[in-house]
Amino acid sequence: MKKLILIAAIVLGVSVSKAQETFFPTKEGTVLVYKTFDKKDKVTNTIQYTITHLEISGSDMDITYLCESIDPKDKLVFKEEITIHQKGDKLYLDMSNFINKAAFQQNGEIPAEVVVSGNNMEIPINPQPGDILPDAHVEMALKMGFVNMKISADVTNRKVEAIEDVVVKSGSFKSYKFSSDINSVAMGIKVRAKSVEWYAKGIGTVKSESYDKNGNLQSHTELIEIK
Repeated sequence: MKKLILIAAIVLGVSVSKAQETFFPTKEGTVLVYKTFDKKDKVTNTIQYTITHLEISGSDMDITYLCESIDPKDKLVFKEEITIHQKGDKLYLDMSNFINKAAFQQNGEIPAEVVVSGNNMEIPINPQPGDILPDAHVEMALKMGFVNMKISADVTNRKVEAIEDVVVKSGSFKSYKFSSDINSVAMGIKVRAKSVEWYAKGIGTVKSESYDKNGNLQSHTELIEIK
């Protein structure tokens, strides 16, 4: 059941003329590839994000990615488009990215009957260690015939912990360390966890770790390639 929730939200970043001031690459066609590993360091998932469209209006920006989730046997699990919004000095991430949509997909697609509600996750462009960030919430439900599925997640106690150098397969990055608590409910089953993520300017998330309620590492995700 824990697999129903993507604790390591794959957050990308946006940058235009001043990459040092914000997160996300903005060149259309850019591809970022992530791999997720379980607590035994076995690959469980590959996620590829491809920038398909960029729209700029003053200091605001919308960046659209094609997200493709691939299992260890190189089979496409699901694909969808997601858009991240930059408004002024803040980024807004669709909280539906915290839900493992493989639980809802049909033939590799997310059915139209899936209903998502909640608020967007707010990420400051210029975070400082010690910053406290707003909570976020998402619910996703599918009602189709006899099928009735529901998943929800609350992200609380969000903090900017530190600035650290992080080394992953794709390179070495000066990164902002974020932490949060995640309380999820998947079809009546409650799961409490903690997430730690490292964001690099001009890239987005380069590494994330998921811990259970007892502080044991359950999975980690790393940026392995930038194309």
